[in-house]
Amino acid sequence: MPTNIEFYNEMMLPEGTPRPGYEAVAEWLARSKPGDVESLNQQALAMFYRKGVTFTVYSEASNIERVIPFDIIPRIIPAGEWQTLEAGCTQRIRALNMFIHDIYHHQHIIKAGIVPAEEVLVNSCYQPWMNNINLPEPIYAHISGIDLIRHNDGSYYVLEDNLRTPSGVSYMLEGRNISETLLPEVFARQNILPVAHYPQLLHENLVACSGREQPSIVVLTPGRYNSAYYEHAFLAREMGVPLVHGYDLFVEDNFVYIKTVAGRQRVDVIYRRLDDPFLDPLAFRTDSILGVPGLMAAYRAGNVLICNAPGTGVADDKSIYPYVGDMIRFYLSEEPILHNVPTWQCRKPEDLRYVLDHLGELVVKETQGSGGYGMLVGPKATQEEIEAYRLRILEHPAGFIAQPTLALSTCPTYIDEGIAPRHIDLRPFVLSGPDKVRIVPGGLTRVALREGSLVVNSSQGGGVKDTWVVEMGGAS
Repeated sequence: MPTNIEFYNEMMLPEGTPRPGYEAVAEWLARSKPGDVESLNQQALAMFYRKGVTFTVYSEASNIERVIPFDIIPRIIPAGEWQTLEAGCTQRIRALNMFIHDIYHHQHIIKAGIVPAEEVLVNSCYQPWMNNINLPEPIYAHISGIDLIRHNDGSYYVLEDNLRTPSGVSYMLEGRNISETLLPEVFARQNILPVAHYPQLLHENLVACSGREQPSIVVLTPGRYNSAYYEHAFLAREMGVPLVHGYDLFVEDNFVYIKTVAGRQRVDVIYRRLDDPFLDPLAFRTDSILGVPGLMAAYRAGNVLICNAPGTGVADDKSIYPYVGDMIRFYLSEEPILHNVPTWQCRKPEDLRYVLDHLGELVVKETQGSGGYGMLVGPKATQEEIEAYRLRILEHPAGFIAQPTLALSTCPTYIDEGIAPRHIDLRPFVLSGPDKVRIVPGGLTRVALREGSLVVNSSQGGGVKDTWVVEMGGAS
């Protein structure tokens, strides 16, 4: 990346004074002695370690389980700014849920020529099993994570939508606990909006979407070797519902039951944390031992609610992402509040030519990629890596999109050499219910700990920060 780019500094104004909301943090950093911040980060690491807040690096042969790096210096968002982000995420998820309902029913948006049929109907995430299923409420992405970045012009952009099994909310909640514990005086000086009620909101949302007064809810996990297993157990515990594996459930007469010491008990809602192909070996992958045989038959019969719904992945596929602004206009008759990052679709011949001619300047992603895997960051790549990636694109152009190399904003972060700016993004967590969309204020800030890196994923060396949404005027 060119070195003359000016990055948006989240904490400091260009003239060197703190931005609104950052005054108390700036004062704390100014009076901290060498080693104070390092000591706090070590205490935070120990707290994560004791609680087992870990993730797994699948790209390494040994599948190493690691404690997520946490940086004690918070990212702060003024409440007025947050209201715009909240409105934009709400608008976006409303349109995406309407899109998913539409493509599994009347397909109006396809017939109108706004989204090409081939982008939907042959998409590997499109699930014909979902056609014409009438859910209690037309909601498919009950729990979503919208990834946002701030460019050097100060504006926020949506980097991607996560509608399948979005993770990271446990890092948000545990990070807040660390801030309150290790920075009590700084925290008390701010009027910081709370996030601790997220598990309660999640439970309320699952109940509301079920259409039942007192539904039986379970969290379905693929098991302890999953990278987000800590989060699965954490949310089940916080909601007061069972954490189950596929072998704990069975289907009989199109109803789902859980095996308990007191006998079987009917299950009404499954908050699933495993991917579509593994949900039901009778409907999807026949070799899956993680799912529940007959689950999709029970789902189609309306006897169990699966959150998020199977087939939601078609709406967060990177080949569908460029059309979300059009979805908002089509379904809501509104202009998007938050805009996409400009995107070239390699399936289009003219876009493909541009991308191949500018590979050294662009970020190229697999349409089915996630976790920061399979990307080419052109300005950081060697010529050999660029040429190898060029061959991959030419083999299957429809499998790739490209975007400009964005100037992600920076936030002061503690590293071995002291405090330095590091690039960050933001993932608000969105709960979609029958009557409203709810978002706890802040979400998860991910930070690229490697100097110059724009990849914030924990699997690629990233860490996390607490996100404070601050009401101006001091603590109440």
